[in-house]
Amino acid sequence: MTGARLAAEEFLSDLGDNEPPASPEHWDDILLVVTELAANAVQYAPGPFALRMRRTFDGVHVTLRDTNPTPPAPRSFNPRTGGGGIGWHLIHALSDQVSVVPDGRGKDVHVFLPW
Repeated sequence: MTGARLAAEEFLSDLGDNEPPASPEHWDDILLVVTELAANAVQYAPGPFALRMRRTFDGVHVTLRDTNPTPPAPRSFNPRTGGGGIGWHLIHALSDQVSVVPDGRGKDVHVFLPW
């Protein structure tokens, strides 16, 4: 999980050197989404995951590949009791588009975020 966040920070740093984000929050939003995707992969997928990031014409495309073909599902979240359930909601709230592409060996979660 830490490795994914560090890789995302490096990608964003390189990207920001040439093209700073339109809003400073975009940087933090992308890091939060990557962290949540990686945490979900560690918690729910039995095996390694792979992170890919690329610049698009209007933002950043994040893809996280894991070994569990089951698509993520939102869980109820109760801030008084804790226990998680907010990550998938955060990913959707911060992103322009989210899609999941399962196959026989796992799934790709595609997230498009503004930059």
